[in-house]
Amino acid sequence: MSGILEAPMGSMLFQTLRRIRCTDEVNLTHPESVLKIHLEYIAAGAQIIETNTFGANRLKLATDGLADRTVEINHRAVKLAREAREIAGREVFIAGSIGPVGTLSETLEEPIRAALTEAYQEQARALEDRGVDCFIVETFPSLAELLCCLGALRGATRLPVVAQLTFTEEAKTPTGITPRAAVEALRPLGLAAFGLNCSVGPGDTLGILREMAAAAEGYPLSAQPNAGFPSRVAGRIVYPASSPEYFANFAQEAGRLGARIVGGCCGTAPAHIRAMAEAVRYLSPTRAVSVAEAPEAVEEVHAPSPELSPFGRKLKAKTFVRLVELDPPKGIVLDRVLEAAKGLKDAGCVDAVDINSGTLARIQLDSLMMATAIERRIGIETVPHLTTRDMSVMGLQSALMGAWAVGGIRNILSITGDPPAIGDYPQARGVFEIDSIGLVRLIQRLNRGLDHAGKVIGPPTAFTVGVALNPTAQDLETELRRFEQKVAAGADYAMTQPLFAPELWTDFLRLLGKPPIPILVGVW
Repeated sequence: MSGILEAPMGSMLFQTLRRIRCTDEVNLTHPESVLKIHLEYIAAGAQIIETNTFGANRLKLATDGLADRTVEINHRAVKLAREAREIAGREVFIAGSIGPVGTLSETLEEPIRAALTEAYQEQARALEDRGVDCFIVETFPSLAELLCCLGALRGATRLPVVAQLTFTEEAKTPTGITPRAAVEALRPLGLAAFGLNCSVGPGDTLGILREMAAAAEGYPLSAQPNAGFPSRVAGRIVYPASSPEYFANFAQEAGRLGARIVGGCCGTAPAHIRAMAEAVRYLSPTRAVSVAEAPEAVEEVHAPSPELSPFGRKLKAKTFVRLVELDPPKGIVLDRVLEAAKGLKDAGCVDAVDINSGTLARIQLDSLMMATAIERRIGIETVPHLTTRDMSVMGLQSALMGAWAVGGIRNILSITGDPPAIGDYPQARGVFEIDSIGLVRLIQRLNRGLDHAGKVIGPPTAFTVGVALNPTAQDLETELRRFEQKVAAGADYAMTQPLFAPELWTDFLRLLGKPPIPILVGVW
């Protein structure tokens, strides 16, 4: 069993209907929406579509008062998927989607195990009764619950089963199971395929898939990454706008690692499925890589780390540092900026100059190039800003490696960047495959000698990477949450927006508490 898998129904339904009590109930309340989404994915090239039943087991439905409609909801979901297949006139597989109840434990007491088994068997029988071709058991955070579900299915059906766990950025399930341990538990069960979906983006998914492939001994794998790691903004879960081309590259690389089923998860759309379908059309099947074929993990451990920059060493030593911000020119004449940098160096009053990047989404000379010119011609350390607005993940990596190897740049301030709509080119589209948090993670991977996909790049970089912090943000709860995420991603320091009164900083510190990393306070 292999093919391109339809992305989840939930994300698309929320975009279409906005107010939904329960996505599984939509099979009954808005069947036309479910049918339309199935048809869009089939038209995009999906070869396997999933019933809209991820949470349609009795235990989950009971939380919305729908337990008595469990069988009806599952029956209707299969009917809609079959209608879509008939209307499209294409031979696609229909997979019965079964999701977890959500047990975050690797120990299941017998009463819980019995209740789970009964719920999963009821759902599986309802789906098979109406004609699914197979089952996809997906997004399980607990290996114990996944094994319980698979045991329940063995007692209820003989149809093929694909099993997928969900992993965190630390390459473990939320309950601490490693990819290798998962493979060792799942490989003997006679599954059609096993793998992972949800939680992480394509880059992290490939890293986890590589670990699985090393232990899978050629067993078919599956993978459905999110558009990226989600963030909560103004009360909503927001996914990075990962491009379809990025997912096309993912699909090809996943296929080379032994994935026979690939697709997208949260934050993806038919455009991503279309790109993946095109990308793997001519990809020859290959066996999963072995440990000998994937030396990356060994090389990473032994790669020597270069020395930190003077600026980075001062921060590590908790030395007070001073920076002055300079704007690159709007044209190609560097004299004004170089003269300003020389004046600062001659005065001996600053440790480095930081270089803006496309402030307010306006065109300026590239910050990395400007920083290179200053370091080479003036001899003062720089901290260029780098935005995720203007470059794809591939472009960001190339720019960073070039800045390190050719430009001699050792420090970066990671920012998401202002949207093009507020600048000189409102019709332009920002890239935003990742945000500033994702860029910090990307840079820290380069600092370990790995690219975003987990491939070895050779000797590691040693960037000192900073992030922006706005103590006067309107939504300080979100600002603090994102700051915590930036620190967790590996930020070495933070730089605030300009503050015009000391009390603004002291008020913010009361909320923040002791700063977890050095913070450079901006003054005007």
